[in-house]
Amino acid sequence: MGMRVSDNLQRSAYKTFYCESHPAAQDRVRSAGRTLSETMGAVAESDVVILAVPDVVLGEVSEAVVPALRPGTVLLTLDPAAAYAGVLFRRPDVHVAVAHPCHPSIFLERTTSEQWADTFGGVAAPQDVVAALETGDDTVRARSEAVIRTIYGPVIDVHWVSVKQLAVLEPTLVETITCMVSGLLKDALHETVHTVGVPEAAARAILLGHTQIALTNTLRGSNPFSDACLIAMNYGRNAVVRDDWKRIFDDAELDKVIATMLHIDAVRRQPEVGAASAGAGE
Repeated sequence: MGMRVSDNLQRSAYKTFYCESHPAAQDRVRSAGRTLSETMGAVAESDVVILAVPDVVLGEVSEAVVPALRPGTVLLTLDPAAAYAGVLFRRPDVHVAVAHPCHPSIFLERTTSEQWADTFGGVAAPQDVVAALETGDDTVRARSEAVIRTIYGPVIDVHWVSVKQLAVLEPTLVETITCMVSGLLKDALHETVHTVGVPEAAARAILLGHTQIALTNTLRGSNPFSDACLIAMNYGRNAVVRDDWKRIFDDAELDKVIATMLHIDAVRRQPEVGAASAGAGE
C-alpha cells in the first residue's frame, strides 16, 4: 500500500518524504524514482504522516514516530483496526485519522480500458473512500480529506464515520462476510469441477455470469428472482449459513476478530467520537 498511495503523491503538488526501513522495499522506492528520507527528520517536518505499514506493527511504528511529530500533525492510517484497538501511540496534540478505500464498485460505469484494468482503484477507476477522524476541527478534516483524495484518487466521495463504524465496515462487513463469501464461491467452483466433474470452462462461465446477476438483483433490484430460485436460495441459506451468524455484529465479536488480526490479547477501546462530530472541534 505504501507504493500504491505514494504513486499518486509523487504526481501531486505535495512535498512528500518517502521513508522505508526494509532493504528490498528501499530498492522498490528508489526504482520508482524517489529519494528516501530519514524517518525521524521527515516526520518532524510533515503536516500529515501516513503510516502505510502492516497493522501488526502499527503500535511499534507509531510509538517511534509520534513523539517526533509537530503539534497539530495528522497521523493517517489506512485501516481502522489499530486505531479501534487502542494500539496506536497517541498524543493529545496529534490528530489521528483513518481512511480506507472502497475500491471501484462492481456497478461503476467504466468507459476506458484503463478503468476496466484498475480493479483495485487509485489509478484510473473512480472509487469512494470511508474515513474517520478522532479529533480535530473542520480545518483538520479538510487537510486530511485533501490528502485522502490524492492518495486514493480519482475519488468520487469521502464518507466520514466514526472509528468504530469504520471497524464494523472493515473487517466485519467486507472481510468477515464479503471476502469470506468470495472464498466460498471459489471453493464451490473447485468442488463443481474436481468433485462433480463439470468442465471448468462451463462452470466458470456460469458462475461469473450468475455472480453478477445475483448481485444486481439483490443489491440493486434489477430483476426479481424466480420462485424456484428463491426456494433454492432458502435451501442454501439453511444448509450453509449458521442461524446465529448476525452475532458477528456484536461488539464482543468485533473486538475478538480485531484482536486476532493484530495478534494482541484484547482491544483497548478509545473514547468513541461520533461521525457527525468528528470534524467539529472534538
